[in-house]
Amino acid sequence: MSSRDSVTTWIGLMKAGDAAAASQLWARYFARLVELARDRLRGLPRRASDEEDVALSAFHSFWQAVGEGRFSRLDNRDDLWQLLVMHTARKAVDERRFQKRQKRGGNTPRLEGEAAELALQEVIGHEPDPQFAALVVEEYQVLLGSLDEDLRSVALRRLEGYSNEEIAGQLEVSLRTVERKLSVIRGLWEQDTSS
Repeated sequence: MSSRDSVTTWIGLMKAGDAAAASQLWARYFARLVELARDRLRGLPRRASDEEDVALSAFHSFWQAVGEGRFSRLDNRDDLWQLLVMHTARKAVDERRFQKRQKRGGNTPRLEGEAAELALQEVIGHEPDPQFAALVVEEYQVLLGSLDEDLRSVALRRLEGYSNEEIAGQLEVSLRTVERKLSVIRGLWEQDTSS
């Protein structure tokens, strides 16, 4: 993957208003968002609005918010994924509420503030569902398996929350060596996740 095709580059371009970069991100994340929405809508009857509509609406809201400069922290793929998950989960909550309201024939007002956060937690939950957790573990193992022992030891320490300085001290190498190895790891993992 060239630097021009990296998620981080697309994020920067999208923040500058580049619709083509947003399209690249949409193409890359659409299937994952649909799967997330499908999981969050499980148990609801199929209606005119489905998981693809939820994913589309979530990305559209996200794109609008980026255009308004509402995200102070949107610098990399992790920040992006958190925001996309949040938007998709909220849209799924709205869709669940809408379908329940239609089923009862009522018109319940939209929840705000703390009530909205509690409803969001109902859908997102505090624990990942087993299927999602299994996917994360599998991806974690694949990514770590793509590294040699030297890089794996740096990656594991970083994933455990150690700072670059602490890793350098533990491994008795320079800070620059740790930073270089982390850069190599990111490059390898970007290649793995883009293929």
